[in-house]
Order: sequence, then C-alpha cells, then structure tokens
Amino acid sequence: MFPTTTYQARRATLLANGPQDGLLVFPTNGESPINCADNVYPYRQDSTFLYYTGIQHPGFLLVMDTATGQTTLYGDDLSLDYIIWMGTQPSVAQRAAQAGIERHASWQAGVKTIQQAVASGTPIHYLPPYRAARTEQLASWLGQSPAQIRAGVSLSLSKAVIAQRSVKTAEELVEMEKAVNITRKMHHAAREHLAPEQLEAAIAGLVEGIAISDGGRLAYPCIATINGHILHNHYHGNRMEAGQLLLLDAGAAARSDYAGDITRTFPVSGTFTAQQRAIYDLVLRAEAESIAALRPGIRYLDIHLQAAHTIATGLTELGLMRGDPAAAVAAGAHALFFPHGLGHMIGLDVHDMEDIGEDLVGYTDELHRSEQFGLRSLRLAKTLEPGYVLTVEPGIYFIPALIDRWVAEGRHTDFINYAALDAYRDFGGIRIEDNVAITEAGYRVLGEPIIK
Repeated sequence: MFPTTTYQARRATLLANGPQDGLLVFPTNGESPINCADNVYPYRQDSTFLYYTGIQHPGFLLVMDTATGQTTLYGDDLSLDYIIWMGTQPSVAQRAAQAGIERHASWQAGVKTIQQAVASGTPIHYLPPYRAARTEQLASWLGQSPAQIRAGVSLSLSKAVIAQRSVKTAEELVEMEKAVNITRKMHHAAREHLAPEQLEAAIAGLVEGIAISDGGRLAYPCIATINGHILHNHYHGNRMEAGQLLLLDAGAAARSDYAGDITRTFPVSGTFTAQQRAIYDLVLRAEAESIAALRPGIRYLDIHLQAAHTIATGLTELGLMRGDPAAAVAAGAHALFFPHGLGHMIGLDVHDMEDIGEDLVGYTDELHRSEQFGLRSLRLAKTLEPGYVLTVEPGIYFIPALIDRWVAEGRHTDFINYAALDAYRDFGGIRIEDNVAITEAGYRVLGEPIIK
C-alpha cells in the first residue's frame, strides 16, 4: 500500500511515544463466518494492524518489544490444501520484508513469546478487543477471563495509537481522496438513475457495484432510504414515489481501505417542493458555514454549536421554532430536528478508531461528553489540529415518534411550534455531508466537488 519505509517510521514513532515497558501486541482479524466456517464475509483487516504493517490478510501477529526495540511478525506459511482452494500467497518472510519487519517466526512461537512474558511479569499492552474471537484469543494467551481482558486494555497504548493515527500524512490524504472520488461516482450515478417507481434497492445496488468495480468496496453499509428521519436505515425495500426525498449516505473504501463518507439528499422526481427546498437550503447553509469556520485551534464542539444555531435560526424563520435561537440551542430544543453530532474523524475507519474508544478519539481528559440529548451524540468535540480529517454532516429530520414523545412530555414548548409540525410528519429528513482535512492555514474539502 505504502513504501516499506512508511511502516518502519510508523512503528518507530509508536515505540518512541507509546508505552515504555513490556510487549505491544497487535493480532490480525480472523475470517468471520456468515453461516458456516467456509462461507465468510468479505475480509477486513484490523485497522491498527493494517496501519503498522500494510498487511491485509489474516493469520498474523505483530509483537513490538519495548525493551529491545525489536518487532516480530508471527505467522505460518499456507498449507497446500489452502493453496489449492485460494491460490499461492506470499510467505511470512515475504510479508515481513514488504512491511520492513526485521524478524519473523511461526504463530506458535508468537504465542509462546507472549506466554513467557506473562510468566515473567512483563506487561502486555493491547487495544480494546471488538470481536469475541479476539477476546477469547487474548484470554487464552494471557491466562485470564474475558472480563479481565476487557478490563486490562492498555490506556497508554490506546492514547499513543490515537495520537499517531489522528494526524494524516500526505500519502494518506492521497488514498482518502481516492475513496472520496470513487464515492463521487456513486452519488452522481445515483442522481442520474433516480426515478419514481424504483425500489431503494436499485440505488443501493448501483452504488455498491461502483465501489467494487473501482477496486474497493463500501466503507460501511449503504443507507439509501426515503425514510431519511431514520438515521441509520439499512432497509432498501421501499418503492420510491414522486414527491419523496431519497437520502443516500454511502461511502467507498479504496483498495487501501481508507474510507470516504458522503451523504446527499435528492428529490425522487428531480424537483424539490417548496417545503423541501426551504429545509434543504437551511441544511446546506449550515454545512457551508460549518466548513468555512474550520481551522486549527478551534474546538469542533463550537462548530457543532454554530451549526445548531444556524438550524435553530432558520427553523424560527420558517415558523417551526420560536424564541431566541441561542437560548433554544443552550436548552437543547433544536435537537428535536438535529439529534446527532455534526461529524466525526475519518481515516482507515469510517468512524476513525472508534474501536479503540470514541471518547478517547473525540474528547480529552479536560473536555467530557455532554449528557444533553443530541449533543451527547457528538463524536468529535476536541480542538482541531493540522492533519485531522473529519466529516461535516448537519441534518434536519422530522421524527414522528420523537415529536409525539416531546409533545406528551411538554418539552421545550417555549421554543417549538408543535402545531406547525403537523404539515411535516411525512417529510422524512435531509442530511448533507462532506469530508474535510484540516490544514495549517484552514481546511481543504477532499475530492472533486460532489453534486448538491
């Protein structure tokens, strides 16, 4: 994926800035069966293992010894039975050489190394296991229960990896722009083929096919829905009708597995109604103002609150909210319409490093997640730095179940004109999203412009 020197430099940085005692242990992901051992989901490597090695295959274990500075790749060469079914693959020695790893040995030797370290009292540092198989694996190696494994995650390793992976290099940005430009093809094709009487599945299948045909895949399950008020709706069985909106949240992963994450909302018939246009323009304004405000040194929390204020102001002008927009945002009244965060970090993961810990990625020891509805869903709040890459995705939604709950509870009646919402119960939702890199001087929207 990258030159050998890239992976060597990444590992050297981790050894310099990470834990200074014990072993740093990074296993690969294994194959994940769909319904039997030989019928598996498309393989996806653990992102941190991929970051430090570039190896996109299962069956390996990376161990970095902080005492000696030595890195070893453990794994076994494939048997002839495997080769018959899956073809010849590079040897462990070849994989190690490609990643610039100076030592390699068998899988069992790696397990023995870890077990001997445990017996001698040497600390074992590992990241949070997000698959049950990883938890069981670590429990077996360390002689602990699954509960002990989950409690024994290395905070110092987690913070060091997050700090390193958060800042994207120029070569990473090239890969991320590849992902965004494939995603651009997906959204432009969707807009071109969108027409009444189709199933949502026609659009979902179209965009996934484009991702695959460009040598990658989807970075996450596609959201293609006329029910845009359901934020993560993966059902594609509705037939689209004139007058409805299609919310398409779909991003490609490049061959390198760097992700794109783009959302657009299109009128099924090709033309917005006046009601839809007013809401769409408000979301578009919130996104444009948010992007324009991005720069190093500003908290993303403050960009989120700015977007919330723009939305509350616009909804007040439309008669759906009332009172002082600033007071409405402070009270959280706007979250009836904007119940999620403005965005998140993106990189090798669409929600970058969420497996290591969302609060560790998006917050700090001094800045803690809010408990307020809506604001508590903000994944990224901390101060922005050059090299960060993030999504900007404001939205406005009319969620009947949430409206009914707030009406019944009498919530925020000073700020919300509930009577006016009757005309919007079947509206759905609108979201617009782009991927943006923070630069020394400000920001850069990744990729070629995508239709809005």
